[in-house]
Amino acid sequence: MIIKNPISESSAMVMTRHHPAWKRGLDLLLTCLLLPVLVPFLGLIAIYIRCVSKGPVFFVQSRVGYGGEIFSIYKFRTMRVSWESRDEMHRRYVAQQAVTDGPISKPAYRSDLIPGGHLLRKLSLDELPQLFNVLKGNMSLVGPRPDLLQLSDYTLLQTRRFEVMPGMTGLWQVSGKNRLSFDQMIDLDLQYIAQCSLRTDLMILLKTVIVLINQHNE
Repeated sequence: MIIKNPISESSAMVMTRHHPAWKRGLDLLLTCLLLPVLVPFLGLIAIYIRCVSKGPVFFVQSRVGYGGEIFSIYKFRTMRVSWESRDEMHRRYVAQQAVTDGPISKPAYRSDLIPGGHLLRKLSLDELPQLFNVLKGNMSLVGPRPDLLQLSDYTLLQTRRFEVMPGMTGLWQVSGKNRLSFDQMIDLDLQYIAQCSLRTDLMILLKTVIVLINQHNE
């Protein structure tokens, strides 16, 4: 079932697909199994960040989510506070990447990382607080990755990636990630939407673990 939702930020209509009960059930089951095991580990990461860098432990940023709704995404902070505040500059950089045919490259940020920040990013440990986004229901474990762009930065076809809940991981992440172009990312998002099933989600979750173990996460 597809429902039309008017979005005030854009003249386009952002469509949403019904969020299947099995998908929400899988999210809650796996998150509730993982969190009790991970909480001590999350606490150690939080303590480490406080020890090596002044500022908040968590980085909170607005992203476009399901049906074009804005939500706050949670991450462990891996950048110095002065860099993390430059959201608009970073958004413009991503928007420029979106209109090129080349791979999605990241801005030069190595010198702005906190000590150990690169390792947290390489292992995707900075993304673990998004399990709380999953519990809140504004993210899923699997789905199109929410990026920095605003709704107005997308073409009408590209806004189809918001028909489903954004995810912590997705088909893009296990298919090459930043080695792919923005258009290839969108194509994979739309492919996932068309093929979304319990089997597909379990396959992507398994492949995500393999990608992290093989350190192919950059």
